[in-house]
Amino acid sequence: MSLPWVGRGGSIPRMTRLLYSFLGLGLLALLASCAAPQVAQQVAPLAASRGRDYWGHRPGPRGFTTVIIDAGHGGKDSGAGSRTTGQQEKNLTLDMAKRIRAELGGGFNSILMRSDDTFVELDDRVARANQHGDAILVSMHFNSGPPSLCGPETYYWRVDSHGLAVRLQRAMAQVSPGQSGNRGLVRRRLRLTRNPEIPCVLMEGGYLSNPAEARLIASPDYRQRLAAAIAAAIRTQAASGDAGTGPLPPPLTAPPSRASDKRE
Repeated sequence: MSLPWVGRGGSIPRMTRLLYSFLGLGLLALLASCAAPQVAQQVAPLAASRGRDYWGHRPGPRGFTTVIIDAGHGGKDSGAGSRTTGQQEKNLTLDMAKRIRAELGGGFNSILMRSDDTFVELDDRVARANQHGDAILVSMHFNSGPPSLCGPETYYWRVDSHGLAVRLQRAMAQVSPGQSGNRGLVRRRLRLTRNPEIPCVLMEGGYLSNPAEARLIASPDYRQRLAAAIAAAIRTQAASGDAGTGPLPPPLTAPPSRASDKRE
């Protein structure tokens, strides 16, 4: 008996072989589509348990146990300086980081990105933050600009950082006695707002270039009140998540921030 799909000498024609190949690829695709949901179900709980997500397109954190406090600048990088008081940003941010850690007390595992006057590359700060799951990153800075500007600002990028950013901006604004021309809450892609795989926010506690605000920031009592407000906002986020912070912003997919981007 001769088979119609077999050629002379028992060989299979080229078109028939191609047909078999297509059928084989289709079967593999079907098997992969069946297996994909199972793989996703296995991976999703693992990512959630680590508290990490590459894009951050999800609601903000709640119930987190670790707070990474980043004192901006340090070492060879002095940051902004005040002509009025002579103080340097790197020293003020370290002082604030320690005050925030003290205000948080034992309720969290509070980690200082730097504990002395050392320089840490921005990409190294990101890498250190990514070593921790179930955590948030808050980076403390002070601003510089035209002398007329004053008031705190808060930067975020990830969707899951929005609620925390709103709380921190509200907290600092309530402590600040006056604001003029400052940008408030800003969505901006920076290495410390885009690149970490945990919720991350960068705070500017005021303008050192504004004489009146620089004198205020120079006061340890004012910095203590600012640190207490920041710590209270972090505790509220851990307890309530995004409740009361408004609708989540739309997800934005963008490549990681690099050193070649606009100056941070």
